[in-house]
Amino acid sequence: MTAASDELFKTPLYPLHVELGARMVPFAGYSMPVQYPSGLMAEHKHTREAAGLFDISHMGQLRLQGPDAAAAFESLMPVDVIGLAPGKQRYGLLLNDEGGILDDLMFFNEGHDSLFVIVNGACKAADIAHIQARIGKRCAVLPMPAHALLALQGPQAVTALTRLSPGIERFVFMTGGAVQIGGIPAFATRSGYTGEDGFEISVAADQAQALARLLLAQPEVLPIGLGARNSLRLEAGLCLYGNDIDTSTTPVEASLNWAIQKVRRDGGARAGGFPGANKILAQLAVSADLAGHVDQKILTRKRVGLVALERVPVREGSELQSFEGKAIGQVTSGLLGPTADRPVAMGYVATAFSEPGTRIQAIVRGKPVPMEVSTLPFVPTRYYRG
Repeated sequence: MTAASDELFKTPLYPLHVELGARMVPFAGYSMPVQYPSGLMAEHKHTREAAGLFDISHMGQLRLQGPDAAAAFESLMPVDVIGLAPGKQRYGLLLNDEGGILDDLMFFNEGHDSLFVIVNGACKAADIAHIQARIGKRCAVLPMPAHALLALQGPQAVTALTRLSPGIERFVFMTGGAVQIGGIPAFATRSGYTGEDGFEISVAADQAQALARLLLAQPEVLPIGLGARNSLRLEAGLCLYGNDIDTSTTPVEASLNWAIQKVRRDGGARAGGFPGANKILAQLAVSADLAGHVDQKILTRKRVGLVALERVPVREGSELQSFEGKAIGQVTSGLLGPTADRPVAMGYVATAFSEPGTRIQAIVRGKPVPMEVSTLPFVPTRYYRG
């Protein structure tokens, strides 16, 4: 990556974005494409219907290597790292000592005592420093700044990619490995952050433009910017770090219980042993109360999906209230969903208001907008599981 004259970094695909007419904006310290001439709506719909190519090279890539790497990494997160089989990928949550989320990430077991990790762009320097400080004596922590990262997403992504890399269609959701794409060495996983089938591809930075041009030459593929990436992930009910999750939120408050495997929970073979374990395990216990009597002193709020009952977009930062006018939370992400065709949002509400079907209101430009708590995702996901 190279620094721009205005102190923003540029990804290896920056010249291509400019060539394609992208509108560039600052994001996570980088100059990134927010949209191309076709516009956000067209890009969103094209990804849902065909295949979209995203530059996500601002994200951080690293490897953890050594016989103790899995156990060491597991000590930083409430997820099962040791039990992840070679060739498979998992979602993880890096925690601080209070159980707050430092970052959400993806990690892949490459086998031979090696984990490949992808972290968020705005957090990568802090993440790598945190990992190095906490477990750097137990395993090698190897940043990969000379690599770019692309995402090819949508129902026709596999068609386009198989044309260039026969056999890649055998991967299923959250698996991957080393591949050749049009003769270019790369590492691909069948995953992504749009709710669609697709692939994430790590490639040497000096090969990134060549790979991107190969993919864009496929009839199914168009370039897609950050604007559509945001609307796609929100419709899929996926969190954006810094908006929907941060150091003030725990995994349970964020409704990410599914990311904590049984082996790390109370009664599991490796229960606890991660930062903030006592707090998080207590929250898990009350959130799993089948009688629904959640102790609101232990779990005070939860992330929920929200649908506006009027056609008024409800944006990040909007206050959420009960119909009696009591403040009960805040919207963290919101927009008019292009596929959902209605205003959708996510936010945190007091636990008593978190059940699907609960009616509340958002305050938009000083006026109340009625909303209903909804299950997530807003649009069905289409991951390929075989």
